[in-house]
Amino acid sequence: MPKRKAQRPPSPPSPKGDASGAAKARPPAQPSSATHPLVDQRRVTAVLSGNSSSLTPVVYWMSRDMRVSDNWALLQGCQEALQRLHTANPADSAAAAPSSSAPSQPPLVVAFNLVPQFLGAGARSFCFMLKGLRELEAKLGQFNIPFYLLRGQPEDTIPQLVDALRAGLIVSDYSPLRLSKQWKQRVAAKLEAKGVGFQVVDAHNVVPAKVASNKREYAARTLRPKIEKLLPEFLVEFPNQGLPPIMPKAGQGPHPPPSIDWPALLAEVAEAGASVPEVHWITPGETAARAALNGSQGFLTTPRIAQYHVKRNDPSCPMGLSNLSPYLHFGQLAPQRAALEASKLRSRHRDAVDRYLEELIVRRELADNFCEHCPDYDKLVPGTAYDWALQSLEKHKRDPRPITYTRQQLESGQTGDDLWNAGQMELVRRGKMHGYLRMYWAKKILEWSSTPEEAVEIAIYLNDKWSLDGRDPSGYTGVMWSVAGVHDRAWVDRPIYGKIRVMTYDGCKGKFNVPAYVAYVESLDSAQQ
Repeated sequence: MPKRKAQRPPSPPSPKGDASGAAKARPPAQPSSATHPLVDQRRVTAVLSGNSSSLTPVVYWMSRDMRVSDNWALLQGCQEALQRLHTANPADSAAAAPSSSAPSQPPLVVAFNLVPQFLGAGARSFCFMLKGLRELEAKLGQFNIPFYLLRGQPEDTIPQLVDALRAGLIVSDYSPLRLSKQWKQRVAAKLEAKGVGFQVVDAHNVVPAKVASNKREYAARTLRPKIEKLLPEFLVEFPNQGLPPIMPKAGQGPHPPPSIDWPALLAEVAEAGASVPEVHWITPGETAARAALNGSQGFLTTPRIAQYHVKRNDPSCPMGLSNLSPYLHFGQLAPQRAALEASKLRSRHRDAVDRYLEELIVRRELADNFCEHCPDYDKLVPGTAYDWALQSLEKHKRDPRPITYTRQQLESGQTGDDLWNAGQMELVRRGKMHGYLRMYWAKKILEWSSTPEEAVEIAIYLNDKWSLDGRDPSGYTGVMWSVAGVHDRAWVDRPIYGKIRVMTYDGCKGKFNVPAYVAYVESLDSAQQ
């Protein structure tokens, strides 16, 4: 990928409170969302308006953003629940739990739906996610918010929960991915006749995707100015330092959440997904995510952030990376929190912070934009803004390949390229590949596959199966950038690649110490994974 000029985002106001993000004391509950608005409603899309505003529970169907702190979707659920309480009994304050007037159901519950088979995910992804949810359940309890872990297809489980709780509103978090949209559409179809409201909240992007742009953006240079214009409005501190208000205590109702046997569930998932085992170099969960960001050895400590702008493209220097992508993917860390904390260091580490915010905000939100407006984001489909690349690939489709490899050979790292093999083995052993090397890795798959379509399929299969941040807009967009020129420009026409940008082994040797990287990967064993 070419060198890019780092852009300076506006500096957000310095948030108050503990810099580590740990809550030393619960904040006072807010009396009502009418007097204390929590969420900018430009983040909210009404899927179903519903006709119920009575004192029935609000259900936050959590999916992409699996955290308690810094979660706009959870805050929207709190806001709606408090508004309903205030409307039903304006004299009551949510700060004081009502006695005889206590509702039979809690005003807000959180539900997460566990799909048994999810795009080839193994124990690596499922266990990382479940361990984070185990922590989340305990944290929600501190705010009087029950947690339901559902199992099955969402179009079945979510409406069943709505019926059991007599809920009047579903709040969910936003994702641009095809399967997530299909789930929401199917759930909405079943809820519409019930008069239940349904809202989707963009809790993942600093600037909400629908606000940043209503069309597919050609490149970062076309999206960047739109985001920069809106950052002063959206890159702001969360209310209550990101913590939700404490919900009023209420009765459990006739359908309290079943007790979750976390050890048994984790054992079940580990066995079922044993072909892609867990990795142990990274600790899952919201607490670990915050420590990885700005704890005593976190990314934002001076020894690490100071290296970012000069070492981020050097796979032989792992400390030059943030290693936050698994936390961002599973929503255990809010990108907005990462941006706020990084911005505080800009006066000391200007180049590094600017470069990091470019990747964290502009590039990541560009990936959401691509997947939002290109439903076939994982396929080579004519009639798109990157038709120049597809036409070029088609022209060279029958070019002789010097060698081709099967998917099995690629997955096991059995090619004649030691750098590529090391990248694949880092992915298999650690669940993460250096971002710069991912581009080389995907481009070589194009060179070694019979067709560009096969290359896209293999690259996505390997990334989704082995990477902790697989099944993500950034992953799909990265593959399509490397293979199909998405968000790139045409280059000199070459065999096989056509006008797609080429990355070579010799080019990598000129940028970083290839033998050192290969030796690093070879040194990894099960204790280091």
